[in-house]
Amino acid sequence: MVERMNHVKKILDSGAMQAAVAALELRSVDLQSPRNNKAHHTQEMGLKRLIVRRGQPFTLQLHFNRPFHSGTDHITFVTETGPAPMELSGTRVTFSLTQAQQGNVWSASDFTMDSNSLSVSLRTPANAVIGSYTLKIEISQGQGSVTYPVGTFILLFNPWSAEDDVYLPSEILLQEYIMMDYGFVYKGHERFITSWPWNYGQFEEGIIDICFEILNKSLYFLENPSKDYSQRNDVVYICRVVSAMINSNDDNGVLQGNWGEDYSLGVSPLQWNGSVAILRQWSARGGQPVKYGQCWVFAAVMCTVMRCLGVPTRVVSNFRSAHNVDGNLTIDTYYDRNAEMLSTQKQDKIWNFHVWNECWMIRKDLPPGYNGWQVLDPTPQQASSGLFCCGPASVKAIREGEVHMPYDTPFVYAEVNADEVIWLFGNGQVQEILAHNSNSIGKKISTKMVGSDQCQDITSFYKYPEGSPEERSVFMKASRKMLDSRRASSPFLDLLESGRVRDQPAQLQLHLARSPAWGQDLLLKLHARRVPSRAHARGPIRLEVRFCAQALLHMGGSQEPLWRQIVHLNLDFGEETQWPLLLPYNNYRNKLTDEKLIRVSGIAEVEGTGRSILVLKDISLEPPHLSIQVSGRAEVGKALRVHVTLTNTQTSALSHCTMVLEGSGLIHGQISNDLGTLVAGHTIQIQLDLYPFKAGPRQLQVLISSNEVKEIKGYKDIFVAAARPS
Repeated sequence: MVERMNHVKKILDSGAMQAAVAALELRSVDLQSPRNNKAHHTQEMGLKRLIVRRGQPFTLQLHFNRPFHSGTDHITFVTETGPAPMELSGTRVTFSLTQAQQGNVWSASDFTMDSNSLSVSLRTPANAVIGSYTLKIEISQGQGSVTYPVGTFILLFNPWSAEDDVYLPSEILLQEYIMMDYGFVYKGHERFITSWPWNYGQFEEGIIDICFEILNKSLYFLENPSKDYSQRNDVVYICRVVSAMINSNDDNGVLQGNWGEDYSLGVSPLQWNGSVAILRQWSARGGQPVKYGQCWVFAAVMCTVMRCLGVPTRVVSNFRSAHNVDGNLTIDTYYDRNAEMLSTQKQDKIWNFHVWNECWMIRKDLPPGYNGWQVLDPTPQQASSGLFCCGPASVKAIREGEVHMPYDTPFVYAEVNADEVIWLFGNGQVQEILAHNSNSIGKKISTKMVGSDQCQDITSFYKYPEGSPEERSVFMKASRKMLDSRRASSPFLDLLESGRVRDQPAQLQLHLARSPAWGQDLLLKLHARRVPSRAHARGPIRLEVRFCAQALLHMGGSQEPLWRQIVHLNLDFGEETQWPLLLPYNNYRNKLTDEKLIRVSGIAEVEGTGRSILVLKDISLEPPHLSIQVSGRAEVGKALRVHVTLTNTQTSALSHCTMVLEGSGLIHGQISNDLGTLVAGHTIQIQLDLYPFKAGPRQLQVLISSNEVKEIKGYKDIFVAAARPS
């Protein structure tokens, strides 16, 4: 009996010794990145590292030296982000392994055991700080614990989660505003809108890291890194930081603006095909601003960054956009008696078009009803809280004239609603109002249509129909809030409110006699019609019409006159007449700006009255047409033959032609070719092979530049099939 008890004691002692030795140790980790990334809609960013979205669980497998015993083994997870992680600021969190999910908090639950492996579901709260995290586990042993590194992961906003402030409850819209990595920017003129293909490339290699690099170079981070990181759970805060960092007016932002036509120290804004090259250059050069950008480049790059971070974003163009710095809701333009648009020192201008962003979010800082699309504008126009950024301004607040709501709503409201007053200027002073237009600003507000290459007019989201009772009521409400005493201080107020523009004895209109093409003479017709007026109820009148043509600058100014003409007309009551006008190519050949936009102005003096009549016509010149064709089926890893064709339709050669091709999933980076000189009337054909490396819908962007025409752009939508099994 004693022998048997001694034998049992030896076995028990042996077991106790084994138990003491076999403390739980972590041997390896499987973050299951391919599976998790696919479930979190981040697989386009790659499958090698873990990239997940907040408010949604992801799984990982922990492999130990022995089976995990839930009753006796205790594991605590520790996750950290930022330079000085602290639990108080939400940048350091500890949470224990539990069987049940804990709600909208950091949790590790729903675990299953298989031999020495433990499969765990980790969940992040839907309001967690976004960024790059480290994950560790602490295994309790006796009185202490042992810490093991588990790995790193990137956490993004989650528009698929109903608990996230960027939740967008439509898969179709999510595919467009998060997953679509190409699109269009709309440029030109309200009557000649041009589709400008753009490669957003938010899923290209390294772009996600550059997006967080942008946040880490902001002034907010440099001044107080811990505070900055603690606010990165707030989409409103992130939007304002990115809006400030896309331009470089206050900091080492991504792009340096240039509206001066001299781009010799960098790249013309017209010569960018997409955001990827810009962001990579900025990062590679240590955060030195890339030269150069204008509004559509700023907005397109911001779209890339915000979509990459997980915020639904689109690019919006506003044609005839007011730049109303003094906030008086009036933009003044001046002409002399020779119909020349005069330059002014005033900052207030009407831009031919302006491009900004809309981001989708809940605005917890506003009253109910102002969620949804919010305007963000990274183009540096004026300071907001000390930095050159703009927004988010609720589109609904703009439509309703609620200009007191943050952020920068009065400025955006004026961009789409200001009045235009056109003055006749002479002898050092204004002499009369030629026109007072309450509906000429904020035209054809446009964005890419969902699931289509077409343009969608979204003006009705920003304002009620022009002239409607609702629109006038909103305008008066906004005016009272914005103007107050400033309106009374306007030196032109008495003249402006002395009456509307008086009725005129004739109606003048300018029409194009044929489609305007760059490199050809422009043919116009002046239509004149005698109508009754108070001063000239009936009877003939005599008009002297002075015409002037000027190249328009993007920001609303003009260059020196490039053509003038004087026409004399006699009009009997009820009579209509037409007068042909010819603007020769040689007059504008070397005088146009990047806009390729000409304004023809006419001022008619009514003989014997001192009265003047204004007539305007903006002409957008069409560049040569670019054709892109592909041969055969596009498949990952297989050669795809591309044919690019350009015919020089103008009367002079295009010199120093270069071609740049770009397209996410089709080309790594860019392909550049020198094409030499293209003689007038000749056609050039280029053939090359691409090797697509990503399946799905893709877009190839092609840009051909020359000394004479900076931007001849084209695109081709290509669906790439997955590689066939070998």
